[in-house]
Amino acid sequence: MQHAVGSPLPPPPQPGHGPAVGWSPAAHHPGPHQGPAPVPPPAAPGYPVQSPHVGAPQHAPVPPPVPDTTGHVQLPPGAPVAAPSAPPAAAAAPDPGTTTLAVLLIGPAGAGKTSVAKYWADHRRVPTAHISLDDVREWVRSGFADPQSGWNENSEAQYRLARRTCGFSARNFLANGISCILDDAVFPDRPVVGLGGWKRHVGPGLLPVVLLPGLDIVLERNAERSGNRRLTDEEVARIHGRMAGWYGSGLPIIDNSQLDIPETARVLDEVLSRSIASPPSW
Repeated sequence: MQHAVGSPLPPPPQPGHGPAVGWSPAAHHPGPHQGPAPVPPPAAPGYPVQSPHVGAPQHAPVPPPVPDTTGHVQLPPGAPVAAPSAPPAAAAAPDPGTTTLAVLLIGPAGAGKTSVAKYWADHRRVPTAHISLDDVREWVRSGFADPQSGWNENSEAQYRLARRTCGFSARNFLANGISCILDDAVFPDRPVVGLGGWKRHVGPGLLPVVLLPGLDIVLERNAERSGNRRLTDEEVARIHGRMAGWYGSGLPIIDNSQLDIPETARVLDEVLSRSIASPPSW
């Protein structure tokens, strides 16, 4: 049925009362004149005769409403992750493989952050998610502000937005019993891309760990990259030099120059076990 633009739609018919008052079907459905309503044939002997309600639409009985019991799972809301409490002195060292954790893996381009984070998440005995800030930042397609073209207000805004999005995601996963490992190139000498934002968006329970192999290793790994993930050798060397500022910061540092990915993940578990027992100050 079509109606003129701007004209009101007809109200629905009221069950048992025929068409709504003030709306004539004939006015909306012109056609040949309809004669009087047909008289129903006589009922068969032995059956009662029911008088139909003239003009009342014949509808099947409406079943009672069924409660909405499918398609909706209540999820706890995400909240800032609390700092882990140190176990009693007599207790055994905590097992990071069976503990719900929030981990931030820091390092320069080519340190192996993403590869180690994925492997670590894949091989844990509890559900674990991997969240890469670079991946989330590159969700922006049109208008993507590539930091390699120069760090400016647009690239900074997109970085901040991606970090906040990662924080929201991590809190939601953790609130529902799923550990998280995030990776990002956090600089010790640049507050805008520093640890403060991660603590604010995830919570004080976030455990930061630095991956810092030798310069020759990161240059070699960077050469294997393509697209906007590949940096110039000069930029890699500059970033690596700034990352050396993490020494003396109190954060745990893993030199994975001579370690493959599984070995680095094993060392990461050892570092996290110590961090749970004695959380770093940051």
